[in-house]
Amino acid sequence: MKYLFYPGCSMDASALEYKTSMLAVIKALGAEVQELEDWTCCGASIAPVMSDLLGLAMPARNLALAEKSDGNRDLLVGCSACFTNFGRVNAAAADPAVLNKINQALEVENLKYQHKIKARHLLDVLANDFGPEKIAARVKRPLTGLKVAPYYGCQTVRPYATYDDNQNPTSMARILEVLGATVQHHAHEATCCGTALLTTKPHVGFEIVAEILQAASEADCLAAVCPMCHLNLDSYQDKASMVLGKPVKLPVLFLPQLIGLAFGLPESDLLLKREVVPVDSVLARLPSQ
Repeated sequence: MKYLFYPGCSMDASALEYKTSMLAVIKALGAEVQELEDWTCCGASIAPVMSDLLGLAMPARNLALAEKSDGNRDLLVGCSACFTNFGRVNAAAADPAVLNKINQALEVENLKYQHKIKARHLLDVLANDFGPEKIAARVKRPLTGLKVAPYYGCQTVRPYATYDDNQNPTSMARILEVLGATVQHHAHEATCCGTALLTTKPHVGFEIVAEILQAASEADCLAAVCPMCHLNLDSYQDKASMVLGKPVKLPVLFLPQLIGLAFGLPESDLLLKREVVPVDSVLARLPSQ
């Protein structure tokens, strides 16, 4: 299998461990990944606020580059916000008038979005292109005894995802199970992490983070598949502790980091020391390699 890869801004900066572990896991599964050349920011959640056209043109530029590079490959995306933006462009461009406006904006770079390439979230690719059986076959160090709480967040499975149930997703749980982990289900698996509320209305954001961490508190760690979700849940546990009135120290790892641990991949691929909440307690529960 071959994919084009769009990292997005966060996976080259704050979520570098997500990118590194993701690429290592995909390679271990036998796939070929080529990073999209000259990619730029998709606009995240900010561009559409400034301008409807800007919010469409920024992600469309990257889709047009992907089509120009190799339109026969799916575009692999790890960031759920980027995935949502690409899905929004794809849906909007079904209207020929909107597609024409987008392409008028792209003319300055001699690019044209043809509404043909498919952007897919990493979780979709892992769950459906490889599947639990192929992932299980690569496991060298089962995560036996480790209780993992899956956290999908809101944009990974909605509104444009079609690969999982948008209210009761199971794709991550199936992967965690074949890694040997015990899945610790909770009521906030597909709820919002607070996204940018942590900066605009922090008291609201801290309460949301606290609710999620409290719901997952019986687990040894939480598994995330979105850089923003990981940032909020990993970095604001001191604030969540103040909300809850008790200390919270729940390690938050990206799903590919957990897969990489089960595959026996080296630390240089997983970058486990980049987490704010140390993962030593997770590693201590695993069998020695």
